[in-house]
This record gives sequence, structure tokens and C-alpha cells, in this order.
Amino acid sequence: MVQNRQNQEEFKTMNIKKCKLCKKFGEKFFTRGNKCSSSKCGALKTPARGKSGGKGKRKKQLSEYGAQLNEKQKMKIVYLLREKQFKNYVLKAASKKRVDPSEHLMQLLETRLDNAVYRLGFAVSRGAAKQIVGHGHMLVNDKKVDIPSYGLKTGDKISIKENSKNKKVFGDLDITLKKYNPPAWLELNKEKKEGKVVSNPGLEENEYKINTTAIIEFYMK
Repeated sequence: MVQNRQNQEEFKTMNIKKCKLCKKFGEKFFTRGNKCSSSKCGALKTPARGKSGGKGKRKKQLSEYGAQLNEKQKMKIVYLLREKQFKNYVLKAASKKRVDPSEHLMQLLETRLDNAVYRLGFAVSRGAAKQIVGHGHMLVNDKKVDIPSYGLKTGDKISIKENSKNKKVFGDLDITLKKYNPPAWLELNKEKKEGKVVSNPGLEENEYKINTTAIIEFYMK
């Protein structure tokens, strides 16, 4: 119980930070699902005017390092990853021979179990998917997996535990899935509420067009 409470508090703190970062970059990364569609979301608000009534200060042109740092931060926001964890993914992607490191990085990030749960439409955001997996509601190949970072492989089946389907978190799933289509690398059975990894995700899954090459270069210096 204490651990669950700590995890909830940590997740709440992460959400607050992500909201600030969305505002900083002037782009919605939908880390909080439907809440990000609210009119109260400040991510796309125009900068405040100065005391004299004029427009805010003109943005400084970023250095190469600054631009790479921004791309890295954006990718971490999208997948809700901490620095050490994200760095490990980048180094792993860059170390594989005869493979495009940018494409391999996207594969590693997209095939995380929490991301697949989100991509299948079982959760409103990656943050919600992380909690769903952590609370033990998901099965991989009919076995419970409660590790959000669990890496999926082609052929793996992802499903919701039978006794979890009536949980509040899945309350509107039938309605949501009716009009939802997952990315091409995933196959979704809407009636059974289960999915399958049918191929490797590629660079096309980079939905926010983040410069992955800049991220690789940032860590390889």
C-alpha cells in the first residue's frame, strides 16, 4: 500500500512537470490523455506580454547542443522516461550494428508494454497505461506482466486480465475501441480486447516528428 501511494505521488509530480515542459515547447504531447484537450491546458498559450505592454522577449537562437537537448527532452516527455532509462535505450539503439540507430530507438520505445497498451487504445495516455500495467491488469501471452518497460516481440499477444475488464479504468473501452484503429505494427481484436505485435514499428511511429538523429548525436559525443 505504501509503495502504491509513493508511485501515485511520483506519477502526479511527473504529470505536473510534463505540463510545464509542454508549455515550454509550445506543443501538446498528450501525456495526460483527455485532460490535455481541455481549454485550461496552457501548453499552447501565447507568451505573456512584458510590463511595458510590448510582446515578450524574442527567443534566442539555439546552439546545436541546445537543439539536441530539446529533442531529447521532448522524447522523454512523450514516453514518460527518466534520464537514466532513456539514455540506456539510446545507447542500446546506437550499439547495434548494421541497423539505423534512429529506427532501432523507435522500436525499443514503441515496443514497451505500457506504450503498446496505449497504442492499442486500452488507455487514454501513456501515463495511464503505465499505471494499468503496474497494477497487474495486463497479460502477455496469457501471463501477467506488471513491468511497464517490458519489451515486446513480434508474435506477442497483449490482453486484459479477465477479472480486470470490469474495472473502472476500462469502463468506456467498448465505446472507445469502436472508432479506434491501432498503428500498423499492432493487430487489435476489439471484441476480445486483445492485441498482437505483427511487425516491428518503424520511424513512422515518431508521431511528433522529433529529431532522433539529434538525440543519438547528443549521447554519442
